[in-house]
Order: sequence, then C-alpha cells, then structure tokens
Amino acid sequence: MIRILVLHGPNLNLLGTREPEKYGKTRLDEIDRQISALAQEEGILVETFQSNSEGTLVDRIQRALGKFDALVINPAAYTHTSIAIRDAILSVQIPTVEVHLSNIYGRESFRKNSLIADVAIGQVIGFGAKSYLLGLLGAVGYLKGEGASDKGIPAESEGSKPLSQSESGKKPFRVGKETDNKRGRSLQKVSRGKMLKGENE
Repeated sequence: MIRILVLHGPNLNLLGTREPEKYGKTRLDEIDRQISALAQEEGILVETFQSNSEGTLVDRIQRALGKFDALVINPAAYTHTSIAIRDAILSVQIPTVEVHLSNIYGRESFRKNSLIADVAIGQVIGFGAKSYLLGLLGAVGYLKGEGASDKGIPAESEGSKPLSQSESGKKPFRVGKETDNKRGRSLQKVSRGKMLKGENE
C-alpha cells in the first residue's frame, strides 16, 4: 500500500485566523480531515505532521526514509530560506511534491524564490486547501507510474525551474495560477472531472 507523509511548515497551525484573505478560512485540522478522507478514497495510508521548527521538520523528513513512498510538503516560510530542508529531501531521495495555499509567484518578491522547487517532482500553488489534495493526487499518480520517469527525485539542477525539463529526463509538473499577463492564461488542474480554479491571493 502507498504511504505518503504530509508535512505542514511554520505558522500553518494558525490557518483559519491568520490572514484569511491570503490563506483562506479553512483550519489545519479540517485540511487534515480532507486529506484523510481522500487517502481513504484512494486506498492509501497518509500521515500528517506540523511543526514551526526547521530542525524538527528536517528530523521528520529523515525519519521518513524507508517508511514512506512520497512526501507532500508545504514548507511555508522555509520555502524561501531553508537549505536544510532542501538538503534533507535530497538526502532521503523520496519523491516530494511542494504545495502552497497561495500563489507564491504572485506575491512579494522575496516569496517568489523556492529552494524546494527544483528538488521536488512537482509543485501545486494557489488553490487554498485544495492544493494539498491536488498534491496528494499528483504524488499517488506519480507512484503508480503516471509520471514522466520511474526514477526518484531529479538530480540537483541550477535554479528553481518547476516548468522546465530536468537533466534526469523527468518533467516536473506544476499546477497553479499563472499571473504573467503576457501569457494571458491560467494554469489549472482538472481532478475527478471538476475544474478547480485558483483562489485569490
């Protein structure tokens, strides 16, 4: 049976009350319930864990080796600063999906750089609590052989380029709301026959 660890980073324990205009009104315990319900529907095992501590998250990633088949992680603020979390993901070589409630590429300049994106197999952004569900489905599909490669995490590459072809031959997926007006379109995800639209920042 597929086993997936879902990690929530710092301040996500305050969801529902923390800047609801950016992060929505859904509380973390409700997100965990939605994740558990989807896991049951998909016939997989899922464990969720939240910490405000970088070291605790690194420890949890390391302990996942040999116990979980994939990671789904919202690193929150550590997305932009934590080389330690990035290195932990590279070290365990567990396929990892990066998720974010908001569209980090449509926010402040310092939030637009992810240290995790190019070591993840995919990235889901801007769909609020649904980002976790889409990320979980993406991880399940990848493990069932629906990804572009049968390998684990792509080799470390230059920069964070979630839409580019990696040197390993794997094409990472990215689901999110595109804000570049020059492209004039939105990236969206179809799941179970329903179109899920990105939420406002």
